[in-house]
Amino acid sequence: MKKETRKRTSEPPHKGVYTRLRPSETHGVGVFAIRRIPKGTSLFYGDPGGMVWIKRSKIRRLPAELRRFYEDFAVWRNGRVGCPRNFNRLTMAWYLNESKQPNVRCTEAFDFVALRAIKEGEELTVDYSTFSDPAVWRE
Repeated sequence: MKKETRKRTSEPPHKGVYTRLRPSETHGVGVFAIRRIPKGTSLFYGDPGGMVWIKRSKIRRLPAELRRFYEDFAVWRNGRVGCPRNFNRLTMAWYLNESKQPNVRCTEAFDFVALRAIKEGEELTVDYSTFSDPAVWRE
């Protein structure tokens, strides 16, 4: 068995944590504020981030259940698909549900920022069309 090594850090695991996953009335699972989030707050501190970009043509040949990962979680742009380096690494940011009246925006670097103050218990949402073309995978 491989021995687990841990980096020592003085930061507690809850540093910069504003959200948690919960069942959503919008769609399946959503991201909800566990405390007030001020306008302009950068969300998901500590998220390892980083995406890989794959040609859409390679995804079409995958079995249906694997293709669904891309349909449900990927960013679609210019014939390519952006996704986590491994779907086992899905973080809260990948669970933001869509709204045409969002309270979160996506930056060019694919970071998420509060558009306004968000109340504790409120679901965080984003307008997918501002950073992805989710209809593309249906073509």
